[in-house]
Amino acid sequence: MKTFIVGDIHGRCAQLHGLLDLIERDDATDSLIFIGDLIDRGADIPGCVELVRKLCSESPGRVICLRGNHEQMLLDFIDGTNQIWIDGSTGSEQTFAQYTGKPLRFRNEAEVDAARRLIAESVPQEQLEFLRQLPLYHEDDYALYVHAGLVEGKHPRDSSPHELLWTRNMDFYKSYHGKPCVFGHTPTAFLPLRGRLGRHGIYVFHSAIGIDTGYNIHSPLSCLSLPDFTLYQTFADGDTAIHHITTLIPEKLKEMQRQAAAS
Repeated sequence: MKTFIVGDIHGRCAQLHGLLDLIERDDATDSLIFIGDLIDRGADIPGCVELVRKLCSESPGRVICLRGNHEQMLLDFIDGTNQIWIDGSTGSEQTFAQYTGKPLRFRNEAEVDAARRLIAESVPQEQLEFLRQLPLYHEDDYALYVHAGLVEGKHPRDSSPHELLWTRNMDFYKSYHGKPCVFGHTPTAFLPLRGRLGRHGIYVFHSAIGIDTGYNIHSPLSCLSLPDFTLYQTFADGDTAIHHITTLIPEKLKEMQRQAAAS
């Protein structure tokens, strides 16, 4: 039994399809976890949301998608509690245009309100309901899974939604020794150098495991399988890669590997 964890997707639906074809997952016994941030920036955001929604609905309990800060920003904008989603740095203009068929433009509050109504009406109801029910974390025998990370080593159940969705905590990256924790949110290129595994590699240091391998034309979409620590990657040009990681594996996962190999 394995757990496959997919990093931040950001609308890269073609790469996601390629990744799902690449991984060797037994639908009956293996789990599949999406670490959040399905939306914004990429070329097919509605397609990504719908694909993941269907996978989750077809295999409840086996396929799990966590909420990312980008999903939260969209929901906050729709609900009128926060407008950070329409900041130019979020990539929201791609999500808005792909769902509404119109560019995201506003000059005053009235136009912001009109954009809010339009996106709320344009996202299919089943997709909007899916985004609203996304959990903030997951846990299995192997690891904890959160979008952004942990603060002060607290278990996710004792953490605030803001911490789980937004934190960029250097102590967590460098000094976390608890149950292995897989996270996304911060591209590995921006994590501490010690712990980065190669140019397109994930981040592993002590018990912190980062799998957001970035978003640009050269960035792979990554999936890590546990407890074997195999990394699957797909690229925008159609290339794929599989890496069998043997270094920096947390001791708790090494023991699980040994037990799996012996069984």
